[in-house]
Amino acid sequence: MKNKIIYQLDTEDVQLVANEIIERKLSSKELKLIEDVIGDYINWFDAIENAIHQTIKNEKK
Repeated sequence: MKNKIIYQLDTEDVQLVANEIIERKLSSKELKLIEDVIGDYINWFDAIENAIHQTIKNEKK
């Protein structure tokens, strides 16, 4: 089975947040800096765990 991307962020998402919090777009250099560290702030394990608990019924009854 080929790995399928389930969720991803793109530069439009990052720019949307930048416009909201600093009221301007990020430069290419700033985007690169963000790209290098953004994964450090995403708790992907908890996100997957929460999605499983929210959507999959516990079959251990």
